[in-house]
Amino acid sequence: MNTDDVLDEFRAAGALLEGHFILSSGRHSPVFLQKAFVFMEPARTTRLCKALAEKILDSDLGPLDVIISPAVGGIIPGYETSRHLDVPAMFVERDKGKFCLRRGFSLKKGAKVLIVEDIVTTGLSSRECIEAVRALGADVVAEACLIDRSGGKADVGAPLIALASVDFPTFAANELPPELEAIPAHKPGSRDLYA
Repeated sequence: MNTDDVLDEFRAAGALLEGHFILSSGRHSPVFLQKAFVFMEPARTTRLCKALAEKILDSDLGPLDVIISPAVGGIIPGYETSRHLDVPAMFVERDKGKFCLRRGFSLKKGAKVLIVEDIVTTGLSSRECIEAVRALGADVVAEACLIDRSGGKADVGAPLIALASVDFPTFAANELPPELEAIPAHKPGSRDLYA
């Protein structure tokens, strides 16, 4: 599955939106990827995550002990990708604004961990997730995501395996182009809901 195939899956699910959006990173963009619409459909989610699992296997990371994803957006693709790799899945969630393992999840020191995200924009959530996992003594070997919307520019803090890589423009709030400034902004992301 290539980038065009992945974007076609998002389009077919009505998940590639155009307008004026404030992303979870706080940056503004004329494009929003509403992955929740994709994850509503099990067959579509399976196709995407199976392709991501195949790309992970092709990356020859060696044996993995666990896949960890950041809540909330990464839970579904993390689980579904882990299913195709036959590796246990866990997730971190925010407690007082910081990612941590909860719900009885634990990691052994030196565990080989793959982080699985839905979409990477600036890499902030990824870096926070990786820091939390490394603080527990685990070895984060890489991160994988369905879409890297930074076009390879985001630093996630580990090697990044992206099923699709695109360079959708993003802007700081004080640097909006006139055509974006003229459209009311919508903030469909979830980061502030779980801080």
